[in-house]
Amino acid sequence: MQLKLSASRFPLGTIFLIAPFFLWGTAMVAMKGVIPHTTPLFMAGVRLLPAGVLILIAAAIMGKPSPQGWAAWLWIALFGLVDGTLFQGLLAEGLVRTGAGLGSVMIDSQPLAVALLSLWLFQEHIGFWGWLGLGLGVLGISLIGLPDEWIFHFLDSGADITIGSWEQLLDSGEWLMLLAALSMAVGTVLIRFVTKYTDPVVATGWHMILGGLPLWGMSSVFESQQWQNLTTSNFLALGYATVFGSAIAYGLFFYFASSGSLTSLSSLTFLTPIFALLFGNLFLSEVLTPLQWFGVSLTLVSIYLINQRDTLAGEKTTTQQQQILEPSIAEKINPITISVRESEPEISP
Repeated sequence: MQLKLSASRFPLGTIFLIAPFFLWGTAMVAMKGVIPHTTPLFMAGVRLLPAGVLILIAAAIMGKPSPQGWAAWLWIALFGLVDGTLFQGLLAEGLVRTGAGLGSVMIDSQPLAVALLSLWLFQEHIGFWGWLGLGLGVLGISLIGLPDEWIFHFLDSGADITIGSWEQLLDSGEWLMLLAALSMAVGTVLIRFVTKYTDPVVATGWHMILGGLPLWGMSSVFESQQWQNLTTSNFLALGYATVFGSAIAYGLFFYFASSGSLTSLSSLTFLTPIFALLFGNLFLSEVLTPLQWFGVSLTLVSIYLINQRDTLAGEKTTTQQQQILEPSIAEKINPITISVRESEPEISP
């Protein structure tokens, strides 16, 4: 992936591009520290509803237009169901059963799904390096998600796996994280359809509100003691996850996704598990097994290969694919027609 940024805006542009993934990784750590004192569905709703309100307030200040027509609201509702309710619900439930760093690695395997969806919907070229990356990604995710004893036992004797073990596997946090990653991938693709009918910032705010309401509804039915055990530090962590890990991070991400290259933008998600693993080790003392570290490495390599496939194949990417932050100059400048009339020669007396 190549980012085409002007020299004068390069430092600021780089910060904006990296910001969502840094904020997601650190928010994952903050959520993991809060989850013992609250419930997952309630926490997921907290990440969405207040953040959606903040984004809509910012959109109103910027003068963004409200959605118009039933088509716009239907696309926003679908966007909210997939990227709001399903993604955040599965993320929170999976976070209960896995570590912040490991969970972030699983979540940020979503460029693998984005590549397949782009091939299906937009006929995007994958090529040899892309398919190699997908294969390594499947292997890496398997090393991360499957229990170590399963893998060693399978390599040693190819033993059968019982039905009870599969039930235990499907209930594990790693597989919930994979489902959450698929939901996020579909949401990333959906933003292209949503922005045909409404502004991306406004759509992001409303999809958080519409996606968060079912989460709080399910929390009120199936959960209890949602906030009674929260401490001051827990409220601060939730505030960080809501304002920075949701409102700012998702606002930036979907703004870029609505106008730039999905492939180029998705390639940056490999930064999120790096931030999460770093801060998870510093604050939560999380440790991965050597086999899981190898799976993490394969997953990151696979994401790199998928998103660098054109460069590795020696193909030139188009200008449209290279640009993320800035539209082309031709799009920025409206054509101006100037009429020039040749003046009559001046005659001296």
